[in-house]
Amino acid sequence: MHKKITGITAAIAVAALAGAAQAQPSEGISDGVVRIGVLTDMSGAYSGNVGPGSVLATQLAIEEFGGKVLGKPIEMLSADHLNKTDVAASRAREWMDRDQVDVVTELGNSAVALAVMNIAREKGRMTMVTGAGATRITGEDCSPNNVQWVYDTYALAKVGTLPLVEAGAKKWFFVTADYAFGHSLENDGMRFVKEGGGTVAGSARYPFPGNDFASFLLSAQSSKADAVAFASAGADLQNEIKQAREFGLAGKQKLVAMLMSITDVHGVGLDAGQGMTFAETFYWDMDDETRAFAQRFHKASGKMPTALQAGQYSAVLNYLRAVEKSGSDNVDVVMKTLRAQPIHDAFARNARLREDGKLIHDTYVVEVKSPKESKAPWDYYKIVRTVPGDQAFMPLSESQCKLVKP
Repeated sequence: MHKKITGITAAIAVAALAGAAQAQPSEGISDGVVRIGVLTDMSGAYSGNVGPGSVLATQLAIEEFGGKVLGKPIEMLSADHLNKTDVAASRAREWMDRDQVDVVTELGNSAVALAVMNIAREKGRMTMVTGAGATRITGEDCSPNNVQWVYDTYALAKVGTLPLVEAGAKKWFFVTADYAFGHSLENDGMRFVKEGGGTVAGSARYPFPGNDFASFLLSAQSSKADAVAFASAGADLQNEIKQAREFGLAGKQKLVAMLMSITDVHGVGLDAGQGMTFAETFYWDMDDETRAFAQRFHKASGKMPTALQAGQYSAVLNYLRAVEKSGSDNVDVVMKTLRAQPIHDAFARNARLREDGKLIHDTYVVEVKSPKESKAPWDYYKIVRTVPGDQAFMPLSESQCKLVKP
């Protein structure tokens, strides 16, 4: 049974509502704690590229702030999304509803990222995607509460394919992970191969995650393509490269990784990886600033950071800088501050955050060294070319993001 609210009771109710509104200020730390949730792949195919290393990268960023921002404690939560959207969505809702998490980040796996972005927007929280690359994250599915910090498939495909097409690899075959990220990477790769004057002989999509790639590699081999592109990542990519060399593809066809990390090179070894070229967004041995961060990371983990892990550090660091600068953890205020403030750290060079939520920054063409060229542990890359962000990433004129003004 419901009682009708009248007179003094109504006045009290109005006052209570006003008080509730005042209890949710747009300035200051909303509940006295800044909580960061790292939702990542801790045990699956991408765990080497993100996972525990991305949790560590978050800790390193928090340590730079002494564990506090605006005098309030910073807390981190972490969980394994198992590369399942339902698991990720359930955990994200729990974090936001029960634990008052302010920002959910990492989100490696594009399907997971897209699901959690929608929940965060619904609940007035923020997402920072550092491990997922589908262009739709800041394209047709863009959110005013989200950033895509490290890379997207457009930039990887453009920087990773065009130089090879120009150098003579005209005919391509794609081996693709059969889900949102793989599809996006394949589509963008095919586009730039064709724009560069090349042709696509075909593609083969495998169920993600995969182990036995024999049939897909034999299709690639029989296509007689100049280049075989792997639109995949992590453990899948490593297995593809090893099996491709076993089948003898490397002797007659150029093996191209559409997304490769330093841990992938470490996993396959320089004998198998030497000569491969691909787009990268970070290399630990680039300069004093990258080396200083990488050594902190290596001391704690025994490994050098991947670009995705360095990008996670950068995203969290700049989120905390924006909270500090704006004096608020309100998502609208933080997003506005992020777009206005200078962004530079061990990862981000010549960087700016665009209105669609994409961080525009330098990207690199790298080549894997031969065993003879490598002079020390983790000395794996030669930086062949630096591509400015406005040349690597999709121009706003092509964006399908609703936040972009025509």
